[in-house]
Amino acid sequence: MNPILEHQLRLTRRQFFGRTSVGIGTAALATLLAEEQGRGAPGQGTGGLRGLPHFAPKARRVIYLMQSGAPTHVDLFDYKPGLAARRGQQLPDSVRMGQRLTTMTANQARLPILPGISPFRRRGKCGTWLCDFLEHTGTIADDICVIKSMHTEAINHAPAVTLLLTGAEQPGRPSMGAWTSYGLGSLNQDLPSFVAMTSRDREASCGQLFYDYYWGSGFLPSRFQGVKLRSSGDPVLYLSNPAGMSTTVRRGLLDDLARLNHLRQQEVGDPEITTRIAQYEMAYRMQTSVPALADISTEPRHILEMYGSDVRRRGSFAYNCLLARRLAEQGVRFIQLMHAGWDQHRNLPTQLRIQCLDTDQPSAALVKDLKQRGLLEDTLVIWGGEFGRTVFGQGDIDDPRQHGRDHHGRCFSIWMAGGGIKPGITYGETDDFCYNVVRDPVHAHDFQATILHLLGIDHTRLTYRYQGRDFRLTDVAGNVVEGVLA
Repeated sequence: MNPILEHQLRLTRRQFFGRTSVGIGTAALATLLAEEQGRGAPGQGTGGLRGLPHFAPKARRVIYLMQSGAPTHVDLFDYKPGLAARRGQQLPDSVRMGQRLTTMTANQARLPILPGISPFRRRGKCGTWLCDFLEHTGTIADDICVIKSMHTEAINHAPAVTLLLTGAEQPGRPSMGAWTSYGLGSLNQDLPSFVAMTSRDREASCGQLFYDYYWGSGFLPSRFQGVKLRSSGDPVLYLSNPAGMSTTVRRGLLDDLARLNHLRQQEVGDPEITTRIAQYEMAYRMQTSVPALADISTEPRHILEMYGSDVRRRGSFAYNCLLARRLAEQGVRFIQLMHAGWDQHRNLPTQLRIQCLDTDQPSAALVKDLKQRGLLEDTLVIWGGEFGRTVFGQGDIDDPRQHGRDHHGRCFSIWMAGGGIKPGITYGETDDFCYNVVRDPVHAHDFQATILHLLGIDHTRLTYRYQGRDFRLTDVAGNVVEGVLA
Protein backbone atom coordinates (compact mmCIF):
# COMPACT_ATOMS: atom_id res chain seq x y z
CA MET A 1 0.00 0.00 0.00
CA ASN A 2 1.29 3.42 -0.97
CA PRO A 3 1.14 5.50 2.26
CA ILE A 4 0.79 8.78 0.39
CA LEU A 5 -2.12 7.44 -1.67
CA GLU A 6 -3.74 6.03 1.48
CA HIS A 7 -3.41 9.44 3.15
CA GLN A 8 -5.01 11.16 0.17
CA LEU A 9 -7.95 8.72 0.16
CA ARG A 10 -8.66 9.54 3.81
CA LEU A 11 -8.74 13.30 3.28
CA THR A 12 -12.07 14.99 3.87
CA ARG A 13 -13.42 17.36 1.23
CA ARG A 14 -12.42 20.39 3.34
CA GLN A 15 -8.91 19.03 3.93
CA PHE A 16 -8.54 18.28 0.21
CA PHE A 17 -9.29 21.85 -0.84
CA GLY A 18 -7.35 23.30 2.08
CA ARG A 19 -4.20 21.23 1.56
CA THR A 20 -3.82 20.88 -2.18
CA SER A 21 -2.61 24.48 -2.53
CA VAL A 22 1.01 23.42 -2.37
CA GLY A 23 2.10 26.69 -3.90
CA ILE A 24 0.82 28.65 -0.92
CA GLY A 25 2.84 26.61 1.56
CA THR A 26 5.91 26.79 -0.66
CA ALA A 27 5.58 30.55 -0.93
CA ALA A 28 5.28 30.82 2.84
CA LEU A 29 8.38 28.69 3.30
CA ALA A 30 10.24 30.79 0.75
CA THR A 31 9.30 33.89 2.72
CA LEU A 32 10.61 32.29 5.91
CA LEU A 33 13.91 31.33 4.27
CA ALA A 34 14.23 34.78 2.75
CA GLU A 35 13.89 36.29 6.20
CA GLU A 36 16.74 34.12 7.41
CA GLN A 37 19.00 35.07 4.47
CA GLY A 38 18.32 38.77 4.37
CA ARG A 39 16.47 40.71 7.01
CA GLY A 40 14.86 44.07 6.47
CA ALA A 41 16.61 47.37 6.88
CA PRO A 42 17.23 48.46 10.50
CA GLY A 43 13.95 49.38 12.18
CA GLN A 44 11.84 47.80 9.45
CA GLY A 45 9.54 44.85 9.94
CA THR A 46 9.83 41.57 8.06
CA GLY A 47 7.36 38.84 7.24
CA GLY A 48 4.20 40.96 6.96
CA LEU A 49 1.76 41.15 4.08
CA ARG A 50 2.74 42.91 0.90
CA GLY A 51 1.37 46.46 0.84
CA LEU A 52 1.12 46.86 4.62
CA PRO A 53 1.04 49.20 6.39
CA HIS A 54 -1.58 50.84 4.19
CA PHE A 55 -0.44 54.30 5.29
CA ALA A 56 2.15 55.83 7.61
CA PRO A 57 1.58 54.41 11.10
CA LYS A 58 1.60 56.45 14.28
CA ALA A 59 2.32 53.36 16.40
CA ARG A 60 4.79 50.57 15.68
CA ARG A 61 3.84 48.41 18.64
CA VAL A 62 1.00 47.90 21.15
CA ILE A 63 1.04 47.16 24.88
CA TYR A 64 -2.45 46.11 25.99
CA LEU A 65 -2.94 46.11 29.78
CA MET A 66 -6.13 44.05 29.88
CA GLN A 67 -7.83 44.35 33.28
CA SER A 68 -9.91 41.18 33.36
CA GLY A 69 -13.03 41.13 35.49
CA ALA A 70 -14.11 44.64 34.54
CA PRO A 71 -12.90 47.66 36.55
CA THR A 72 -15.73 49.81 37.87
CA HIS A 73 -15.93 53.04 35.89
CA VAL A 74 -18.37 54.40 38.48
CA ASP A 75 -15.68 54.34 41.19
CA LEU A 76 -12.56 55.03 39.13
CA PHE A 77 -13.10 57.26 36.08
CA ASP A 78 -16.66 58.51 35.53
CA TYR A 79 -17.22 61.18 38.19
CA LYS A 80 -20.90 61.87 38.91
CA PRO A 81 -21.17 64.07 42.04
CA GLY A 82 -24.97 64.02 41.88
CA LEU A 83 -25.07 60.33 42.80
CA ALA A 84 -24.21 61.07 46.44
CA ALA A 85 -27.65 62.60 47.04
CA ARG A 86 -29.32 59.58 45.40
CA ARG A 87 -27.58 56.92 47.50
CA GLY A 88 -29.94 54.04 48.26
CA GLN A 89 -32.63 55.25 45.86
CA GLN A 90 -34.02 52.83 43.30
CA LEU A 91 -32.48 53.11 39.84
CA PRO A 92 -35.22 54.79 37.74
CA ASP A 93 -36.88 52.67 35.06
CA SER A 94 -36.38 55.60 32.69
CA VAL A 95 -32.61 55.09 33.05
CA ARG A 96 -32.55 51.32 32.91
CA MET A 97 -34.99 51.24 29.95
CA GLY A 98 -35.60 47.51 30.30
CA GLN A 99 -31.99 46.58 29.59
CA ARG A 100 -31.15 43.03 30.56
CA LEU A 101 -29.31 42.21 33.77
CA THR A 102 -27.20 39.21 34.62
CA THR A 103 -28.73 36.34 36.56
CA MET A 104 -26.88 37.61 39.64
CA THR A 105 -29.08 40.73 40.00
CA ALA A 106 -32.04 40.12 37.69
CA ASN A 107 -34.11 38.84 40.62
CA GLN A 108 -32.73 41.25 43.22
CA ALA A 109 -35.63 42.95 45.03
CA ARG A 110 -34.18 46.46 44.63
CA LEU A 111 -31.50 48.14 42.54
CA PRO A 112 -30.20 50.75 45.01
CA ILE A 113 -27.92 53.47 43.67
CA LEU A 114 -24.38 53.26 45.04
CA PRO A 115 -22.16 56.35 44.49
CA GLY A 116 -18.41 56.06 44.02
CA ILE A 117 -16.75 54.74 47.16
CA SER A 118 -13.70 57.03 47.01
CA PRO A 119 -13.31 60.78 46.41
CA PHE A 120 -12.44 62.10 42.95
CA ARG A 121 -10.17 65.01 42.16
CA ARG A 122 -8.84 66.75 39.07
CA ARG A 123 -5.43 65.57 37.91
CA GLY A 124 -2.78 67.15 35.71
CA LYS A 125 -2.94 70.39 33.78
CA CYS A 126 -5.81 68.91 31.76
CA GLY A 127 -7.96 68.55 34.89
CA THR A 128 -9.10 64.97 34.22
CA TRP A 129 -11.26 63.63 37.06
CA LEU A 130 -9.80 60.46 38.60
CA CYS A 131 -10.51 58.51 41.78
CA ASP A 132 -8.07 58.85 44.68
CA PHE A 133 -7.31 55.14 44.34
CA LEU A 134 -5.58 56.02 41.03
CA GLU A 135 -3.01 58.35 42.53
CA HIS A 136 -0.20 57.27 40.19
CA THR A 137 -2.40 57.29 37.10
CA GLY A 138 -3.16 60.88 38.07
CA THR A 139 0.52 61.72 37.52
CA ILE A 140 0.21 60.74 33.84
CA ALA A 141 -3.18 62.41 33.32
CA ASP A 142 -1.65 64.79 30.75
CA ASP A 143 -0.37 61.81 28.75
CA ILE A 144 -3.54 59.72 28.56
CA CYS A 145 -6.89 59.89 26.82
CA VAL A 146 -9.76 58.54 28.94
CA ILE A 147 -12.61 57.16 26.83
CA LYS A 148 -15.78 57.13 28.94
CA SER A 149 -18.20 55.97 26.25
CA MET A 150 -17.07 52.43 25.51
CA HIS A 151 -19.93 49.95 25.15
CA THR A 152 -20.51 46.30 24.29
CA GLU A 153 -23.40 43.85 23.93
CA ALA A 154 -21.73 41.21 26.10
CA ILE A 155 -22.53 41.01 29.82
CA ASN A 156 -20.52 37.93 30.80
CA HIS A 157 -16.76 37.87 31.14
CA ALA A 158 -15.49 35.35 28.60
CA PRO A 159 -17.74 36.52 25.72
CA ALA A 160 -16.92 40.16 26.47
CA VAL A 161 -13.15 39.60 26.60
CA THR A 162 -13.38 37.47 23.45
CA LEU A 163 -15.32 40.23 21.65
CA LEU A 164 -12.78 42.91 22.55
CA LEU A 165 -9.77 40.80 21.65
CA THR A 166 -11.07 38.85 18.63
CA GLY A 167 -14.09 40.74 17.28
CA ALA A 168 -16.68 38.07 18.12
CA GLU A 169 -18.21 36.73 21.33
CA GLN A 170 -17.65 33.11 20.28
CA PRO A 171 -14.14 31.59 20.40
CA GLY A 172 -12.45 30.69 17.13
CA ARG A 173 -11.44 34.03 15.64
CA PRO A 174 -7.85 35.33 15.59
CA SER A 175 -6.94 37.68 18.42
CA MET A 176 -5.95 41.28 17.81
CA GLY A 177 -2.28 40.48 18.36
CA ALA A 178 -2.45 37.63 15.85
CA TRP A 179 -4.02 39.92 13.24
CA THR A 180 -1.28 42.47 13.87
CA SER A 181 1.46 39.88 13.59
CA TYR A 182 -0.10 38.46 10.43
CA GLY A 183 -0.43 41.84 8.75
CA LEU A 184 2.73 43.64 9.85
CA GLY A 185 5.19 40.86 10.61
CA SER A 186 8.04 40.99 13.08
CA LEU A 187 10.40 43.74 14.22
CA ASN A 188 12.90 41.31 15.75
CA GLN A 189 13.58 37.87 14.32
CA ASP A 190 14.97 36.64 17.66
CA LEU A 191 11.70 37.20 19.51
CA PRO A 192 8.03 36.45 18.82
CA SER A 193 6.05 39.30 17.30
CA PHE A 194 3.20 38.65 19.77
CA VAL A 195 3.72 37.90 23.48
CA ALA A 196 1.14 37.34 26.24
CA MET A 197 1.58 37.42 30.01
CA THR A 198 -0.92 36.85 32.82
CA SER A 199 -1.16 37.81 36.49
CA ARG A 200 -3.84 37.98 39.16
CA ASP A 201 -4.63 39.71 42.43
CA ARG A 202 -2.62 38.42 45.38
CA GLU A 203 -5.77 37.50 47.34
CA ALA A 204 -7.00 35.30 44.46
CA SER A 205 -10.41 36.84 45.04
CA CYS A 206 -11.49 36.55 41.43
CA GLY A 207 -12.22 33.29 39.66
CA GLN A 208 -11.68 34.58 36.13
CA LEU A 209 -9.87 32.16 33.82
CA PHE A 210 -7.44 33.02 31.06
CA TYR A 211 -8.28 30.99 27.97
CA ASP A 212 -5.59 30.35 25.37
CA TYR A 213 -7.81 31.69 22.61
CA TYR A 214 -7.48 35.18 24.16
CA TRP A 215 -4.09 35.26 22.45
CA GLY A 216 -4.78 32.56 19.86
CA SER A 217 -4.51 32.69 16.09
CA GLY A 218 -7.94 31.23 15.32
CA PHE A 219 -8.04 30.24 11.65
CA LEU A 220 -4.80 32.08 10.87
CA PRO A 221 -1.66 29.91 10.70
CA SER A 222 -0.66 29.07 14.25
CA ARG A 223 2.71 30.83 13.99
CA PHE A 224 0.78 34.09 14.51
CA GLN A 225 -0.59 33.11 17.93
CA GLY A 226 0.80 34.79 21.02
CA VAL A 227 3.68 33.17 22.86
CA LYS A 228 2.79 33.05 26.54
CA LEU A 229 5.62 33.83 28.95
CA ARG A 230 5.26 31.79 32.14
CA SER A 231 5.63 33.18 35.65
CA SER A 232 7.71 30.26 36.96
CA GLY A 233 10.37 27.97 35.58
CA ASP A 234 11.55 28.64 32.05
CA PRO A 235 9.69 31.66 30.61
CA VAL A 236 8.74 29.42 27.66
CA LEU A 237 8.33 25.64 27.91
CA TYR A 238 11.19 23.51 26.52
CA LEU A 239 13.36 26.57 26.01
CA SER A 240 16.38 24.93 27.61
CA ASN A 241 18.33 22.14 25.93
CA PRO A 242 17.62 18.67 27.32
CA ALA A 243 20.20 17.34 29.76
CA GLY A 244 23.31 16.18 27.96
CA MET A 245 22.51 17.90 24.66
CA SER A 246 24.97 20.52 23.47
CA THR A 247 24.07 23.57 21.38
CA THR A 248 25.87 22.04 18.39
CA VAL A 249 23.86 18.82 18.60
CA ARG A 250 20.66 20.82 19.05
CA ARG A 251 21.42 22.89 15.95
CA GLY A 252 22.08 19.78 13.88
CA LEU A 253 18.87 18.15 15.09
CA LEU A 254 16.82 21.20 14.10
CA ASP A 255 18.47 21.30 10.66
CA ASP A 256 17.59 17.65 10.07
CA LEU A 257 14.01 18.19 11.27
CA ALA A 258 13.66 21.17 8.96
CA ARG A 259 14.73 19.07 5.96
CA LEU A 260 12.28 16.30 6.85
CA ASN A 261 9.45 18.78 7.41
CA HIS A 262 10.26 20.52 4.13
CA LEU A 263 10.01 17.20 2.26
CA ARG A 264 6.68 16.48 3.96
CA GLN A 265 5.41 19.95 3.15
CA GLN A 266 6.20 19.42 -0.54
CA GLU A 267 4.16 16.20 -0.46
CA VAL A 268 0.99 17.38 1.27
CA GLY A 269 1.12 21.18 1.06
CA ASP A 270 0.03 21.75 4.64
CA PRO A 271 0.87 25.35 5.71
CA GLU A 272 1.10 24.19 9.33
CA ILE A 273 4.29 22.32 8.45
CA THR A 274 5.81 25.65 7.49
CA THR A 275 4.63 26.95 10.85
CA ARG A 276 6.36 24.05 12.58
CA ILE A 277 9.65 24.86 10.86
CA ALA A 278 9.33 28.52 11.82
CA GLN A 279 8.49 27.67 15.43
CA TYR A 280 11.51 25.39 15.81
CA GLU A 281 13.76 28.14 14.51
CA MET A 282 12.16 30.77 16.71
CA ALA A 283 12.54 28.53 19.78
CA TYR A 284 16.24 28.08 19.01
CA ARG A 285 16.81 31.84 18.76
CA MET A 286 14.74 32.45 21.90
CA GLN A 287 17.08 30.27 23.94
CA THR A 288 19.39 33.26 24.10
CA SER A 289 17.05 36.24 23.78
CA VAL A 290 14.28 35.34 26.27
CA PRO A 291 16.33 34.51 29.40
CA ALA A 292 18.23 37.78 29.00
CA LEU A 293 14.96 39.70 28.70
CA ALA A 294 13.42 38.04 31.74
CA ASP A 295 16.39 38.94 33.93
CA ILE A 296 15.51 42.33 35.41
CA SER A 297 18.53 42.41 37.73
CA THR A 298 20.26 44.65 35.18
CA GLU A 299 17.65 47.38 35.68
CA PRO A 300 18.78 50.46 37.67
CA ARG A 301 17.42 50.74 41.18
CA HIS A 302 15.41 53.91 40.43
CA ILE A 303 13.58 52.11 37.60
CA LEU A 304 12.66 49.18 39.82
CA GLU A 305 11.42 51.58 42.50
CA MET A 306 9.32 53.41 39.92
CA TYR A 307 7.34 50.21 39.21
CA GLY A 308 6.76 49.53 42.91
CA SER A 309 7.81 47.01 45.52
CA ASP A 310 6.02 44.10 43.79
CA VAL A 311 8.21 44.38 40.67
CA ARG A 312 10.70 41.81 42.00
CA ARG A 313 8.01 39.16 42.38
CA ARG A 314 8.08 37.27 39.12
CA GLY A 315 4.62 36.91 37.64
CA SER A 316 3.21 40.00 39.35
CA PHE A 317 1.53 42.72 37.31
CA ALA A 318 4.40 45.08 38.15
CA TYR A 319 7.00 42.58 36.93
CA ASN A 320 5.02 42.01 33.74
CA CYS A 321 4.76 45.76 33.09
CA LEU A 322 8.53 46.13 33.35
CA LEU A 323 8.99 43.10 31.11
CA ALA A 324 6.56 44.69 28.63
CA ARG A 325 8.81 47.73 28.39
CA ARG A 326 11.84 45.49 27.82
CA LEU A 327 9.97 43.56 25.13
CA ALA A 328 8.86 46.78 23.46
CA GLU A 329 12.47 47.99 23.42
CA GLN A 330 13.49 44.82 21.63
CA GLY A 331 10.85 45.14 18.93
CA VAL A 332 8.01 42.83 20.02
CA ARG A 333 5.03 44.04 18.00
CA PHE A 334 2.10 43.22 20.31
CA ILE A 335 2.39 42.70 24.07
CA GLN A 336 -0.76 41.59 25.89
CA LEU A 337 -0.85 41.64 29.68
CA MET A 338 -3.92 40.17 31.35
CA HIS A 339 -4.55 40.81 35.03
CA ALA A 340 -7.49 39.28 36.89
CA GLY A 341 -9.12 40.48 40.09
CA TRP A 342 -11.62 43.18 39.12
CA ASP A 343 -14.79 41.08 39.41
CA GLN A 344 -16.00 42.72 42.63
CA HIS A 345 -19.56 41.53 43.18
CA ARG A 346 -19.39 41.25 46.97
CA ASN A 347 -16.03 42.71 48.01
CA LEU A 348 -15.94 46.15 46.41
CA PRO A 349 -15.27 48.09 49.67
CA THR A 350 -12.16 46.02 50.45
CA GLN A 351 -10.83 44.65 47.17
CA LEU A 352 -11.01 47.69 44.88
CA ARG A 353 -8.34 49.59 46.78
CA ILE A 354 -6.09 46.51 46.93
CA GLN A 355 -6.50 45.95 43.21
CA CYS A 356 -5.56 49.56 42.50
CA LEU A 357 -2.50 49.27 44.75
CA ASP A 358 -1.38 46.30 42.63
CA THR A 359 -1.95 47.90 39.24
CA ASP A 360 -1.97 51.71 39.49
CA GLN A 361 1.74 52.35 40.08
CA PRO A 362 3.07 49.83 37.52
CA SER A 363 0.67 51.08 34.81
CA ALA A 364 1.74 54.69 35.30
CA ALA A 365 5.41 53.67 35.56
CA LEU A 366 5.20 51.90 32.21
CA VAL A 367 3.97 55.05 30.49
CA LYS A 368 6.63 57.18 32.20
CA ASP A 369 9.37 54.67 31.41
CA LEU A 370 8.42 54.50 27.74
CA LYS A 371 8.24 58.28 27.57
CA GLN A 372 11.66 58.91 29.08
CA ARG A 373 13.18 56.45 26.60
CA GLY A 374 11.50 58.06 23.59
CA LEU A 375 9.34 54.97 23.00
CA LEU A 376 5.91 56.32 23.96
CA GLU A 377 5.63 58.31 20.76
CA ASP A 378 5.33 55.16 18.68
CA THR A 379 4.04 52.73 21.32
CA LEU A 380 0.29 52.52 21.91
CA VAL A 381 -0.56 51.69 25.54
CA ILE A 382 -4.12 50.58 26.37
CA TRP A 383 -5.59 50.08 29.87
CA GLY A 384 -9.09 48.74 30.47
CA GLY A 385 -11.44 45.82 31.02
CA GLU A 386 -14.11 44.01 29.05
CA PHE A 387 -17.07 46.05 30.35
CA GLY A 388 -18.02 48.22 33.34
CA ARG A 389 -19.98 47.78 36.55
CA THR A 390 -23.51 48.79 37.48
CA VAL A 391 -24.25 52.05 39.30
CA PHE A 392 -26.63 50.09 41.50
CA GLY A 393 -25.26 47.90 44.26
CA GLN A 394 -25.30 44.14 44.42
CA GLY A 395 -26.12 42.95 47.92
CA ASP A 396 -26.72 45.17 50.94
CA ILE A 397 -24.97 48.49 50.26
CA ASP A 398 -25.22 49.36 53.97
CA ASP A 399 -23.03 46.39 54.87
CA PRO A 400 -19.56 48.00 55.08
CA ARG A 401 -17.82 44.93 53.63
CA GLN A 402 -20.18 42.60 51.77
CA HIS A 403 -21.48 44.38 48.70
CA GLY A 404 -20.38 45.24 45.19
CA ARG A 405 -21.50 45.90 41.63
CA ASP A 406 -22.73 43.67 38.81
CA HIS A 407 -21.58 43.53 35.17
CA HIS A 408 -22.54 46.43 32.92
CA GLY A 409 -21.88 46.61 29.18
CA ARG A 410 -23.87 49.73 28.29
CA CYS A 411 -20.94 51.99 29.17
CA PHE A 412 -17.45 51.72 30.61
CA SER A 413 -14.13 53.56 30.63
CA ILE A 414 -10.65 52.79 29.34
CA TRP A 415 -7.56 54.89 28.79
CA MET A 416 -5.01 54.99 25.98
CA ALA A 417 -1.64 56.71 25.66
CA GLY A 418 1.12 57.28 23.13
CA GLY A 419 1.20 55.99 19.56
CA GLY A 420 -0.86 58.76 17.95
CA ILE A 421 -3.42 59.24 20.75
CA LYS A 422 -4.41 62.79 21.71
CA PRO A 423 -3.09 63.24 25.26
CA GLY A 424 -4.75 64.94 28.23
CA ILE A 425 -8.37 64.59 27.10
CA THR A 426 -11.52 62.71 27.99
CA TYR A 427 -13.71 61.45 25.18
CA GLY A 428 -17.39 60.57 25.29
CA GLU A 429 -19.95 61.09 28.00
CA THR A 430 -22.46 59.06 29.97
CA ASP A 431 -25.70 60.08 31.65
CA ASP A 432 -25.93 61.29 35.27
CA PHE A 433 -26.19 57.67 36.44
CA CYS A 434 -23.11 56.27 34.63
CA TYR A 435 -25.57 53.93 32.94
CA ASN A 436 -25.98 54.93 29.28
CA VAL A 437 -23.74 56.65 26.72
CA VAL A 438 -25.15 60.04 25.73
CA ARG A 439 -22.29 61.39 23.56
CA ASP A 440 -19.66 59.93 21.22
CA PRO A 441 -20.26 56.19 21.72
CA VAL A 442 -17.32 53.85 21.05
CA HIS A 443 -18.22 50.24 20.32
CA ALA A 444 -15.74 47.39 20.66
CA HIS A 445 -15.39 47.31 16.84
CA ASP A 446 -14.71 51.07 16.73
CA PHE A 447 -12.02 50.52 19.35
CA GLN A 448 -10.41 47.78 17.24
CA ALA A 449 -10.62 49.84 14.04
CA THR A 450 -8.86 52.72 15.81
CA ILE A 451 -6.03 50.52 17.08
CA LEU A 452 -5.42 49.13 13.60
CA HIS A 453 -5.58 52.64 12.15
CA LEU A 454 -2.85 53.81 14.52
CA LEU A 455 -0.75 50.87 13.28
CA GLY A 456 -1.21 52.06 9.71
CA ILE A 457 -3.88 49.48 8.81
CA ASP A 458 -7.24 50.07 7.16
CA HIS A 459 -9.34 47.62 9.16
CA THR A 460 -11.63 46.93 6.18
CA ARG A 461 -8.68 45.75 4.08
CA LEU A 462 -6.96 43.39 6.52
CA THR A 463 -8.88 40.20 5.76
CA TYR A 464 -8.37 36.45 5.63
CA ARG A 465 -10.48 34.03 3.58
CA TYR A 466 -11.75 31.11 5.63
CA GLN A 467 -14.54 28.69 4.76
CA GLY A 468 -15.53 30.78 1.76
CA ARG A 469 -15.78 34.09 3.58
CA ASP A 470 -13.42 37.03 4.04
CA PHE A 471 -13.04 37.63 7.78
CA ARG A 472 -11.59 40.66 9.53
CA LEU A 473 -11.01 41.71 13.14
CA THR A 474 -13.89 44.21 13.09
CA ASP A 475 -16.29 41.73 11.44
CA VAL A 476 -18.63 43.89 9.31
CA ALA A 477 -18.62 46.98 11.52
CA GLY A 478 -16.30 49.50 13.12
CA ASN A 479 -15.35 53.12 12.51
CA VAL A 480 -12.12 54.86 13.43
CA VAL A 481 -12.66 57.18 16.41
CA GLU A 482 -11.17 60.36 14.93
CA GLY A 483 -11.73 62.37 18.11
CA VAL A 484 -9.03 60.52 20.04
CA LEU A 485 -6.32 60.84 17.37
CA ALA A 486 -3.50 63.33 17.82
